Amino acid sequence: MSIVSNSIINADAEARYLSPGELDQIKAFVTGGQRRLRVAQVLAEGRERIVKQAGGALFQRRPDVISPGGNAYGEEMTATCLRDMDYYLRLVTYGVVAGDVTPIEEIGVIGAKEMYKALGTPLEAMALAVREMKSAAMGLLSGADAEEAGSYFDYVIGALS
Repeated sequence: MSIVSNSIINADAEARYLSPGELDQIKAFVTGGQRRLRVAQVLAEGRERIVKQAGGALFQRRPDVISPGGNAYGEEMTATCLRDMDYYLRLVTYGVVAGDVTPIEEIGVIGAKEMYKALGTPLEAMALAVREMKSAAMGLLSGADAEEAGSYFDYVIGALS
């Protein structure tokens, strides 16, 4: 939920106007909107490059996942792994746009650990995949843009660890 929605819901639940502090938070959120949209656009436009680069790094660092018996062994399973990586990158862009981790939590990480455990997918490999995507994405971003995106990648990494 965005800071705007959350502030309004909280104020309404208490039958009050927004406080000066809440208005300041909303102002900061709105002011940072262009930056968040720019970051999300860079990530979306660079998604193929980010996923390909990160996938290559993951498979180099964890050859067990693409070896016989690994969760990404064979063309179809490798494609599935890359699809999952793209999914987490998309979740990062949702968080960036919202300025909040709620979309990441609600759409993608609640239950993800249990699903991967049930499938026998090593969680540390998924967390490494997201770390590698973060590294690839940082090559496309700099300064405050990189910091903004980095915090959402870190959130996903933490959720998968």
